[in-house]
Amino acid sequence: MAVYTKTSVPSGAFTLPRECYMSGEIFARESQKIFGERWLLVGREEQLARPGEYFLANIGQESLIVLRGQDDRIRALFNVCRHRGTRICTESSGKFTGSIMCPYHAWTYGLDGRLMAARNMDGVPDFDKGNYPLKQAAVALWEGFVFINMAERPQSFEATHGALLERFGRWHIGDLRIAKTIVYDLGCNWKLIVQNYSECYHCPLVHPALDKLTPFDSGRNDLGEGPYLGGYMTMRTSGSRMSMSGKAHYPPIGEVSGEELDRVYYYAIFPNMLLSLEPDYVMVHRIEPLGVDRSTVTCQWLFDPKTIAMPGFDSADAVDFWDMTNRQDWHVCELSQLGISSRSYTPGPYANQEGLLYQFDRYYRSVME
Repeated sequence: MAVYTKTSVPSGAFTLPRECYMSGEIFARESQKIFGERWLLVGREEQLARPGEYFLANIGQESLIVLRGQDDRIRALFNVCRHRGTRICTESSGKFTGSIMCPYHAWTYGLDGRLMAARNMDGVPDFDKGNYPLKQAAVALWEGFVFINMAERPQSFEATHGALLERFGRWHIGDLRIAKTIVYDLGCNWKLIVQNYSECYHCPLVHPALDKLTPFDSGRNDLGEGPYLGGYMTMRTSGSRMSMSGKAHYPPIGEVSGEELDRVYYYAIFPNMLLSLEPDYVMVHRIEPLGVDRSTVTCQWLFDPKTIAMPGFDSADAVDFWDMTNRQDWHVCELSQLGISSRSYTPGPYANQEGLLYQFDRYYRSVME
C-alpha cells in the first residue's frame, strides 16, 4: 500500500544554476542523454485506431512516423529515407494506404518499414533491398499511452517504469478516450514546466480559482524521489470537482471510490509526461522541448467513452478550468525564463512546499553527470 507524506526540503537546497536554463550546450546534452535515451510519451493508441493511421513524433532534430501496421502492431519509424536521407512524411497525421513513399526518388516502404521498391536500383552492384529498411525506435504501450525510446539498446519499459505499471489501475486509463486536445507554445525551458507542475506554493497567488477548490498545502506524495514524482491533493469540500463550476457533472471513472473521490493525483513522469488523475477524468500534458527557451505542451482530457456518448455531454466545465489554469502557469513559467535570463540571477533557496522540485533537480543532475 502506498504511503503518503510531505516531501521535505533539506537544508541548503537551492534552485538549479542559470546555465541549466540558458546554455545551448547543456540543451544539446539533454537532447542526447535524456530525450535521446529515455522513454518518451508521444501519444495515445486511439490515435492509431486502424492500420495505416499515423502521427509524427518530433523530438529535437528527430522525426519519427508512429503508425499501426497491417499486422496491427504499432511501430516508430525514423522519418528518414534510406537512399539520401530525405524526410519522407511532412503531414503531422494521416493514413497510409499500404505503403510509405519518399517524395524525392520514390523509394517505397511497407508499413513495417521494409524497403519494397527502389526505382532504377536493379542494376546497382550488390544492392539488396533487404539491407535498407527504415530504421526504428523501440515502442512501449501502457494504459493506452504510446511511448518511444530512441536509444540503440534501451532498457525495457517494464524495467524502467515498474513503479508505475499497476499503480493507476483503478482509473482504467487504457479504456478512456480523448475528449479534447489543446496545444500550447511556451517561451521557456522544459524543466520550468515540470517544476511548476510539481508544487502548489504558487497556487494562492497564481491560481485563486484552483486554491478555492484544493488547499495549496494539502499535498501528500507517495513517489518522492527518482524519475517519478507526485501524489495527491485534497478537495476543500467533499463532492466538489476541478471544474469552472466546482460541481460534478460526470460519473466517476473506472473503480475510483471512497476517499479518492475527494482527491486529485498529480505525477511528473520523467522527462516529458505530467499525469493528473481526477475522480471523473484524466488530464495528461506532453512536453516537447523545441529549444533552450522554447517548448510546446500538448494537453489532453480523457473521459470514459460511455460518458462521452451520454446525451448532452460537454467537457467544457473541466477543460475551461484547466485551460485557464494552464495559461496562468505558462505565464509564470515564461516570467521565470525571463528572470533567469538576467545576468543578476543566482540560485535561490527552495521553500518547504517545494520538496519535489529539489528531488527533480537531484535526479536531473544524476542523469546529466
